[in-house]
Amino acid sequence: MTEQEIAINAADGTVESFVYTPGPGAFPGVLFYTDLFGIRPANQGMAQRIAAAGYTVLMPNVFYRYGKLPLLDFEFQMGEERSMKAIPGLLGSLTSAQMEKDAPHYVEALLERDDVKGGKIAVVGYCFSGAMALRTAAVEPDKVAAAASFHGGRLVTEDEDSPHTRIAKVKGELYFGHAVEDQSATPAQIARLEDTLRGWGGKFQSEMYEGARHGWTVPGREIYDEKQAQRHYEKLFDLLKRNL
Repeated sequence: MTEQEIAINAADGTVESFVYTPGPGAFPGVLFYTDLFGIRPANQGMAQRIAAAGYTVLMPNVFYRYGKLPLLDFEFQMGEERSMKAIPGLLGSLTSAQMEKDAPHYVEALLERDDVKGGKIAVVGYCFSGAMALRTAAVEPDKVAAAASFHGGRLVTEDEDSPHTRIAKVKGELYFGHAVEDQSATPAQIARLEDTLRGWGGKFQSEMYEGARHGWTVPGREIYDEKQAQRHYEKLFDLLKRNL
């Protein structure tokens, strides 16, 4: 396993980023967007696990407008005062428009690497960035072969630029893995998402992870679900194998 720290020039500044590969050579590329709390050991380990399966994985600090790493100088805990106060700033630092402005820079930074092979990549997002994975597939339809969202939030909103309105522009395969009792992805919102997916006509999967709470994939949190986290890897690897 190799780890490299790089800087990417994105829409509004320089982005601290990490690249993971299983070793020497060129491999299919995967763009990994972190959850709301940014790059930290827990999701770096997740990126390393994906890389170990035979991929070059790029993990950018998508919240670079908020600040440099580490984004928080304390361990996030849901309900804890400092943690809750940090959420609005993190959310506000990456708007829908900014996601779509940054995405092409990340895709190109991955595709131009010597340790990436093929003319297309895949992208995966978690929590807040599930929507960013979808937007990336929409703004770079000829370069994104597949996109996955796990416990993605606010995929369907009443906003004019709601993520689900971007589905028509996507050419790659889409995968959505939903949490139970998720206020950011309610049954009504998931139903609307799936109606849009069926009308789109592309290849997709959208499924519930029984018993899994929002954020279940990330180790170290109280809602981590080892069994369903393993299932998430199986689904993700199947998606990558089919499309890269």
